[in-house]
Amino acid sequence: MEAIAAGPLLSQINSPDDLKKLDKGQLQEVCNELRQFIIDCVSVNGGHFGASLGVVELTVALHYIFNTPDDKLVWDVGHQAYGHKILTGRRDVFHTNRKYKGISGFPNRDESVYDSFGVGHSSTSISAALGMAIASKYKGEATRQHVAIIGDGAMTAGLPFEALNHAGVSNTNLIIILNDNNMSIDPNVGALKEYLTDITTSHRYNKLRDDFWNLLGKLPTKDFQKLASKVEAGLKGVVSKTSNLFEGLGLRYFGPVDGHNVLKLAEVLRDLKDIPGPKLLHIKTVKGKGYELAEKDQTLWHAPGTFDKITGKINKKIITQPEAPKYQDVFGHSIIELAEKNPLIMGITPAMPSGCSLKYMMAAMPDRAIDVGIAEQHAVTLSAGLATQGMKVFCNIYSTFMQRAYDMVIHDVAIQKLPVIFCLDRGGLVGDDGATHNGAYDLAYMRCVPNMVVSAPMNESELRNLMYTAQLPENDVPFSIRYPRGQGVMPEWRTPFEKIEIGTGRKICDGRDVAILTIGHPGNFAVAACKELATEDIYPAHYDMRFAKPLDEKMLHEVAQRYNKIITVEDGTVIGGFGSAVLEFLSEHNYTPEVKILGIPDRIIEHGKPEEQYRECGFDAKGIAEAVREIVGVKDSVNNLV
Repeated sequence: MEAIAAGPLLSQINSPDDLKKLDKGQLQEVCNELRQFIIDCVSVNGGHFGASLGVVELTVALHYIFNTPDDKLVWDVGHQAYGHKILTGRRDVFHTNRKYKGISGFPNRDESVYDSFGVGHSSTSISAALGMAIASKYKGEATRQHVAIIGDGAMTAGLPFEALNHAGVSNTNLIIILNDNNMSIDPNVGALKEYLTDITTSHRYNKLRDDFWNLLGKLPTKDFQKLASKVEAGLKGVVSKTSNLFEGLGLRYFGPVDGHNVLKLAEVLRDLKDIPGPKLLHIKTVKGKGYELAEKDQTLWHAPGTFDKITGKINKKIITQPEAPKYQDVFGHSIIELAEKNPLIMGITPAMPSGCSLKYMMAAMPDRAIDVGIAEQHAVTLSAGLATQGMKVFCNIYSTFMQRAYDMVIHDVAIQKLPVIFCLDRGGLVGDDGATHNGAYDLAYMRCVPNMVVSAPMNESELRNLMYTAQLPENDVPFSIRYPRGQGVMPEWRTPFEKIEIGTGRKICDGRDVAILTIGHPGNFAVAACKELATEDIYPAHYDMRFAKPLDEKMLHEVAQRYNKIITVEDGTVIGGFGSAVLEFLSEHNYTPEVKILGIPDRIIEHGKPEEQYRECGFDAKGIAEAVREIVGVKDSVNNLV
């Protein structure tokens, strides 16, 4: 795919040094061209959309004023950084964004010296930038600036407040830019959102503030620095009893400022460079700015896929026959069915009601489904608290985000043996979002936790049955159910609920010579491999184990006694996961078959389509067939799988 042409000014900017050569009067045109370039690229290639449009002016102002990459910019919620990438030498390769072997959709230290800190998850920017600022202070780099750009709901997490608490006493060159657009992927929630709205909408404060800034504009810079903290703090104290939250933490607060006025932003940033100590600049932006449909429906246009930029019609696959739903939607509809029968069921998600499809329950049962904001630790401990009172809580968190709440899983749930049901969406390789979002580790990190049931469905019916089983009164332990991003395999998926005996698998087919043991969705890859191998007179047995803990020991004894060659398959790390559990069982019972573990290898898997990632890791249908041929001693000359 060819690169998309940029506008006349943007096409000449290959680094921030080129941007700095422009007159201030040209900055708005650069913004216009940058915004249009993002629209052109994402409409054709897909990717995140609204967040980067909302920070176009901020991005241009930052690179115009600061001496990057010597000055450090740390982008929170990395999908804000498309404009940053385009201005820092990656314009001509931006069409490869999120493509296999192309550039990452997030800041990546291995990709550019301008990406000072890698980020895919949210809420890390202040801590990272503060660490850089402390290092610069220690090394005597007094003029280096450090800027954390936090937004898209990232301030609803706990980590930023831990960092703010430290930053206020750090005496470092740290500027925190709070990009306040009242959104993450879904609308922001919680008291902080209300607090920021109160500051922004206070007509009294804003009039006083504007008068104050106009006065300072007539004074020398030295006088400006002396008066800034005294008068501005006084204005806030007069207007609102709560408006000194950030200053109460030792940070100089400035704002709110219009985040779409590039000249004003450049002026304010230039002034802030000269004010010592940690500072917070509060800017107001609109997510999706400059593309009307994205401004109106910010959740839909967070990452819409490809679309017609003229009409705004989002390109969708033409469906000519019934197809399987997304696993997340099976969860979203099934929890409502279960909740209608069980009044104790509640649903919890940390800021992902659309991504995990809890949005359906939030609409149908608003008092029983809660979005807690980007606060995974709180989501888990809140679920534990609910469980102490007899509630059956489905805590739905992406596998990669659950890593942030692991301590709570152990201390607040497992030790207390509370029957919280963890539905881990995006288990395994996730595609375009890549390394930061791959759910590679949950089978391993949940398996080692005492009292924890660890399961994965092979299809939509199995997901429904595991959810049903987990909420039954007799289940009194934590229960993990992991499933992948994307579509399942059953167009007719709304099957009757059936109890699954915990720790039992199922035999898909008998065979000879070799047994394939799978867990979760990759079992479907094994089915396809077995069909192809049958044309070559190779007949593996296939077992869908369903549980990594407890294992179906009866089934494993059968396998170990019948087969001296075993292949395990999982969409998770080969270190400590399902395959490791099988090896532990075999060792404990003195079985000595030849075993090959297929899964995610012990390295970072970068972005691409899931099919490309599966192929790279060798556990797609073709890879499983190749492994079978290898272990039974048949050459791969007749493999026709695609």
